[in-house]
Amino acid sequence: MGKIKQWNKWANAHTYYPLDLLRVALGVFLFMKGVDFMSDSEQMALVMGPLEKIPGSMIFLHYVAPAHFVGGFLITIGLLTRWAVAAQIPILIGAILINFLGEMNVANLITATITLMVCCFFFVYGSGKHSADYYLKMQQ
Repeated sequence: MGKIKQWNKWANAHTYYPLDLLRVALGVFLFMKGVDFMSDSEQMALVMGPLEKIPGSMIFLHYVAPAHFVGGFLITIGLLTRWAVAAQIPILIGAILINFLGEMNVANLITATITLMVCCFFFVYGSGKHSADYYLKMQQ
């Protein structure tokens, strides 16, 4: 717990609007991916094709879309950012691995890799000063 407080103090001392805009853009991107996966189940099943022989692969289908949808919203407003990003990291690692297990799609690989790197950054950095977390902490 002390390490997280230390990270929060560092992040709040070094916060900048471009980083907040990057957090919001990441949240909106993940939210839109969640909406896209929810609205087009055939595309989601096609993406998850290489995993269809694994028992319990339907659990992955039911985890990815809501995690992107809810996690993207939380990241956008800056509420529970580290928890929301932690839920995204296994999904993004899976998205990178699916490119190597199934048909290679370079655009999806690059998108998933960049998104994973940004998520890892915000897992360490936190939500920053211009977020709901910071606002709620200041209200205490």
